[in-house]
Amino acid sequence: MENVDEMRALIQRSWGGPSDLVLVDDARRPAPGAGEVLVRVTAAGVNFADVMQSRGTYGGGPEAPYVAGFEAVGEVVEVGPGSATPVGARVVGAGRGAFAQYMTMPDAGLLPVPDGWADASALGMVLNWATALAALRPLENVQAGAVVLIHAAAGGVGQAAVRLALHYGARVIATASPSKHGALRALGVEDVLDAYRPDLADEVMRLTGGVDVVLESVGRATFETSLSVVKPFTGWVVVFGAASGDAALTTHDLVFRHQVQVMGLHIGALAAKAPQIYDGLMNKLQELIARGVYTESAPRIHALADGPALLADLETGRTIGKHALDPWA
Repeated sequence: MENVDEMRALIQRSWGGPSDLVLVDDARRPAPGAGEVLVRVTAAGVNFADVMQSRGTYGGGPEAPYVAGFEAVGEVVEVGPGSATPVGARVVGAGRGAFAQYMTMPDAGLLPVPDGWADASALGMVLNWATALAALRPLENVQAGAVVLIHAAAGGVGQAAVRLALHYGARVIATASPSKHGALRALGVEDVLDAYRPDLADEVMRLTGGVDVVLESVGRATFETSLSVVKPFTGWVVVFGAASGDAALTTHDLVFRHQVQVMGLHIGALAAKAPQIYDGLMNKLQELIARGVYTESAPRIHALADGPALLADLETGRTIGKHALDPWA
């Protein structure tokens, strides 16, 4: 007989990386607090931030041990005091402990699964697509035909950004490992480069003469290139990750070497500290869905037990596109 107080979950035991994730059958099932809902998770999104949390490098991340994961989709089965979401609603959102059969989410950050979509297809709405939309906001001040350089373009945020930038009429230069180039060309990108080629900056400049916006999520391996290819004074480097490690930038660099606009982006902090901007992004997402720009996707689904291996593959750059875990498989 099922114990309603327990659930299957992936527990991060220490900050030793994905190998320290362990599957348990007796994790404590959470209860929703004020303004929260309890969700029966049907699919949990896998993101590079999960890798960072497993290494203890994610700012404000949980202390080990903890139930891993923070993005999920599923059915609301219980609501806390003050929640306006009804029981039975199909929602996608973020919180702590997504790699489990049940998790709590703040009511304020939930989005409904679009009508007709499979649950897993909604993964990425509040993270990947929202991040891509926020990162491309500088395009609003750039003329049509802008050039956008997108690093790690084959990942979840990267592919969303590619689709959005092309929709906005921008020219996209994408970087990824050679095995992922085909996936990006299938999205309509003509200029796909190896992010680790030694002459990357020279090649970008040869192709473009200078970039209007750079989406920087790789960090140490590409940051100097990003700064050197963006147009002086008018160009933007939007930083929302550092998969290859942190990069340094000094005031001397900004005054004498790279006179560019640099913006840091964390979608969770944006939602908390600038809710009007975040709400505007959510409204744009709904418009993109209604207009058929953001269409139902099919992330690759893995069993919960495969989570540690999947995160290890993500850490070493062996994944393409969006991946998810099924806590019931």
